[in-house]
Amino acid sequence: MSLALYALAALAEIAGCFAVWSWWRGASALWLIPAAASLAGFAYLLALTPPSHAGRSYAAYGGVYIAASLLWLWTVEGVRPDRADLGGAALALVGAAVILLVPRG
Repeated sequence: MSLALYALAALAEIAGCFAVWSWWRGASALWLIPAAASLAGFAYLLALTPPSHAGRSYAAYGGVYIAASLLWLWTVEGVRPDRADLGGAALALVGAAVILLVPRG
């Protein structure tokens, strides 16, 4: 459940930021409408994640965001991530897993 929420939040955040990025580089100001909706959706989805402390949820999300950003790079922008990209994403995901999965007293 957590992974699905984090993945959906990452998609919403990246799509919203990409819409702002597109507007900033000359696209219509109408791009700001889906940007705002997407970024609001991102905040809502991240708030649904299970960690009891927001900072822990945000930290774990960071790893998923890195991997999702590289997936966006590949699928939307057509640039294949290199080994350094994939290695960095793997490290970030391991860190996210430690934050989420290590039992706490």
